[in-house]
Amino acid sequence: MIIDSSAVIAMVLDEGDADAVFETLAAAAQPLMATPTYVEATVVARGRSIADLDAFLRRARVRLVDFTPEMAQVATDAYRRFGKGSGSPARLNLGDTFSYALARVTGEPLLFVGDDFTHTDVTPALTR
Repeated sequence: MIIDSSAVIAMVLDEGDADAVFETLAAAAQPLMATPTYVEATVVARGRSIADLDAFLRRARVRLVDFTPEMAQVATDAYRRFGKGSGSPARLNLGDTFSYALARVTGEPLLFVGDDFTHTDVTPALTR
């Protein structure tokens, strides 16, 4: 399962669907996060005064995955198809495209909060 920064922040701040997100994460065999998504999550965490995101990710067994040239191409295409200004209701931002790309390249479902990815072709990890 691929973890988007929105899911991590929701769990750490206990927002909205945090319980369901945490249960889904806990059931994952090996949670994965793209390295640029990790950067995005740490920037957001710092802005919200979240003390130790790294400790949370370690406890959750999240493994960081290097972002490859193939993923970069998939992310570029995702922004063209689903990004802000594309006309798509997904309105993905740049950070969203990194999680999207890892999910598409690996074929793993994506754990996220919000409805942006529901307007794309990734498989959601959390069914509502």
